[in-house]
Amino acid sequence: MARERRAVATDHAPAAVGPYSQAIACDGWLYVSGQIALDPATGKVVGDDGPVQVAQVLANLHAVLRAAGVGPEAVVKTTLYLVDLAEFAAVNQVYAEFFQRHCPPGTPPPARATVGVVALPLGARVELDAVARVQP
Repeated sequence: MARERRAVATDHAPAAVGPYSQAIACDGWLYVSGQIALDPATGKVVGDDGPVQVAQVLANLHAVLRAAGVGPEAVVKTTLYLVDLAEFAAVNQVYAEFFQRHCPPGTPPPARATVGVVALPLGARVELDAVARVQP
C-alpha cells in the first residue's frame, strides 16, 4: 500500500533554516517541524523572553496548520523546548491561552512534553514541534 507523503509549506510561517520541511503530511497525520520565534516577514527572532517568543512560535504553528487545512484543535502532541525552565509558568500561560482561544470549547489540550535545553537555533529561547491529525 502506497503511503501519501507531502510537504506542507506556507509563506505565513518562517521558511526552514535547514534541509527540512515546515511540515510533512503522511497517512492522515501532520508532523510539524520545530518552530522558533522567527517573524516570517523579517526572518528575525521576535522578543527576548519565553512568553513573547512562544506567542510567535504558536502563531507560526497556526500558520502551518492552516496551510495543511486544519486548526489547533487537530494537534494531538507537542514538544516544547525551553532554554530557561524558570520561564515555564509564564510560557505555559501563553500556551494554554492559545489553545483555549483557537479550539472549540471543551477541547482537551494536546499531550505535551517540555524539555530544558542549553541552546536553540538562532539564539531562540523557545521551540515547539507538533503532531496533528489531518484527513488522509
